[in-house]
Amino acid sequence: MDSSRDRILRAAALVLRVALGGVFLYAAYLKLKDPWQMFAMSIDSYQLLPLWAVKAVARTLPWMELALGVLLIAGLWRRVATILTTLLLAVFFSLMVRANVKGMAINCGCFGPGELISWKTLLRDGSLLAASLYVTAVAFVRRPKAFKNKLSD
Repeated sequence: MDSSRDRILRAAALVLRVALGGVFLYAAYLKLKDPWQMFAMSIDSYQLLPLWAVKAVARTLPWMELALGVLLIAGLWRRVATILTTLLLAVFFSLMVRANVKGMAINCGCFGPGELISWKTLLRDGSLLAASLYVTAVAFVRRPKAFKNKLSD
């Protein structure tokens, strides 16, 4: 791969990583500004978890989103942060698809209360998942030796 193309692909990954971090920070903020019970109602509407697990997820997930947002933006622990982001988005997207296929008219819980699952939310979350997969792949690609040598100079 030529170096100009490599730089463009890495720049795209950087932009997407920071954008994903911003989305996670925004989602965490919207959930943390309201009482955790509001988010718990969204989680419970998926009808998957017992009440004790709903409470645990509602209390901890926004903090995890906040931490992932900070890690993504700062570029720290890139491989771990991108893998966790991709796994989390894959779970979110799968649950939303499941709810949509079952015809459940429920709040997705993505950005606080009041957003029903629709083709728009599926498109948005599917796009976020695709971006996260790309950012994760780039985090695992080894840099060319010439690039490493430039960094060590």
